[in-house]
Amino acid sequence: MLVISNTVTLSDWEIQLTAIRAQGSGGQNVNKVSSAIHLQFDIPRSTLPDVYKQRLLALSDSRISKEGVITIKAQQYRTQEQNREDALTRLADLIRSAIVVQKKRRPTKPTRASKERRLKAKGIKASTKALRGKPSF
Repeated sequence: MLVISNTVTLSDWEIQLTAIRAQGSGGQNVNKVSSAIHLQFDIPRSTLPDVYKQRLLALSDSRISKEGVITIKAQQYRTQEQNREDALTRLADLIRSAIVVQKKRRPTKPTRASKERRLKAKGIKASTKALRGKPSF
């Protein structure tokens, strides 16, 4: 069981975990041990609340397919158990990030003092550069 929040949890049957061989160069066990984990989570079939489902499906994340299946591949660690925990943590983080509402940005204008400081600094910089030129006789 994966805990997302105080009220939302995911059952084990909703998450499909498959052990696969990790990619990349390796040592003695690279072609023998299936230590990477391939996690698949079907959003429409899940028991998540509708708000979570809509927000997840609205995300433009490459890990979410058109059918609404989240696919996460975890192969950072050497053991299967650590990769399984990593995949589950990444799934929970993705679901939590989808439900967070972004704060509306209100456009602001620079203050008069900041404009004056900018123009003063600009004048100082211009006079310094003017002194670098060739002297006129």
